[in-house]
Amino acid sequence: MYKFLFVFLQLLVLVSAPVLASADDPLFTRVLSLNEAVELAKTQSPQYRSATVLLENRQWQYRTFRSNFYPQLSLSGVLPEYNRTIDPRITDNGSLIFINTHNANSYLQLSLGQEIGLTGGYISINSQIKRLDDFQADANQTRYSSIPATITLNQPIFGFNYRAWDRKIAPLRYEEAIRDYREEMEIISSAATNHFFNLLLSQISLQIAEKNVANSDTLYKLSESRFEAGEIQENDLLQMELTLLNSRQNLEQAILDVEANTLNLKVFLGITDDYPIKLVTPYEIPIFEVDEKIALDEAHKNRQRVIEFKRQILEAERGVAQAKGQSGFTADLFASFGLTQQALEFQDVYNDPARQQRARIGFNIPIMDWGRTASKIGTATANETLVKGNVEQQRINFDQEIYLNVKRFRVLRKQVIGARRADEIAEKRYNLTKERYLQGKLGILDLNFATEERDKATRSFISALRSFWSAYYTLRRLTLYDFEHNMTLVVEY
Repeated sequence: MYKFLFVFLQLLVLVSAPVLASADDPLFTRVLSLNEAVELAKTQSPQYRSATVLLENRQWQYRTFRSNFYPQLSLSGVLPEYNRTIDPRITDNGSLIFINTHNANSYLQLSLGQEIGLTGGYISINSQIKRLDDFQADANQTRYSSIPATITLNQPIFGFNYRAWDRKIAPLRYEEAIRDYREEMEIISSAATNHFFNLLLSQISLQIAEKNVANSDTLYKLSESRFEAGEIQENDLLQMELTLLNSRQNLEQAILDVEANTLNLKVFLGITDDYPIKLVTPYEIPIFEVDEKIALDEAHKNRQRVIEFKRQILEAERGVAQAKGQSGFTADLFASFGLTQQALEFQDVYNDPARQQRARIGFNIPIMDWGRTASKIGTATANETLVKGNVEQQRINFDQEIYLNVKRFRVLRKQVIGARRADEIAEKRYNLTKERYLQGKLGILDLNFATEERDKATRSFISALRSFWSAYYTLRRLTLYDFEHNMTLVVEY
């Protein structure tokens, strides 16, 4: 039974951890492809968590904005307020006297209010009950007053309606946040690609260095034998020894680079274990065509910048409206209608209530402001003109950036194909040169040159792959569109 359980646990570990190599290795090795590294970055990296928290924060801000247009129900009150002091009073003949006061009062008020988005006003329905206990009288006296219901309206007239502008701008800000989050995911993908290829290039450089040390050591020993046999001169032997020393130094530097870049990749991806990482070279690149017109159309539909352009223009127009609304003739209307009653007994406080009415219209007319109104409106208008001009220029730059990146993506794909072929040729040429050197038909300088060309071609191929994949995620970020699968990257939240 225990043996069966042990075998089952071993199988479970192997199945649940497909990214780890076999346990035959001294240490488990985490094997990562580029796609796996990108997915890790987009699901657990510190940068992903920061972007997610920022989006959540903006979602709550938008919910707060939307709640302003829903009815608000509140209960307020004082239970109770106790007073015992000496207060000044004005008598009927205008003289001032001081009297002792000793009382307590309590009240409760229930309010249901609603902002009027179209007009910028506020309407509410209130109900209130008060109790006053007078301890100063010869006999303690308690009185009650009530406002069973009252309707109140506060309405600005000819003023600036900030709620109406908020209804236009706040949804754009929220939509910007969603698009910005999706663009941030592509920025994370691009950064993960950069870290991935930093480590991949280090690992390949390490493999090259190890191979060069092994080859140089073998060739140096062979050169010693040939020198002792008088087949080569001492200069060739010294050159081979120098090559061996340089290859060992390159190996030490390559080991250090692998360690540093492994740490950088782990920190970026949020990996906390101590397993070494082995990367899988993404030799295969996706084959798909990118049309400039489709790229521009998708960018105009999906990008955060396009929504930002609209918001900037609306905010500039709001500034003009605000300057006009707050600088010219303004007025406000206050009106309330309700019922009220007072009584000595609580059960009588709602009997036969009397009407309660209030109305007020206030206004403000600037007569002489020495050009202040005109200055405010002129400043806001000039700012609107400036913003619209800047937005128009940014739109031109926006389109140019999309167009150039589409062209660059096509060129980089061709460069990857060419770099791969160059790497194959350089490897084959090195093998032929090495064979001819061992046959004594070529000198050490020819072999060193072929080695350098092979190493350079390999690194150039990896660099071409890095540039292609970086351009791939840049194009996704600039359009928020997946051209490989023909689908948008914008997801509603």
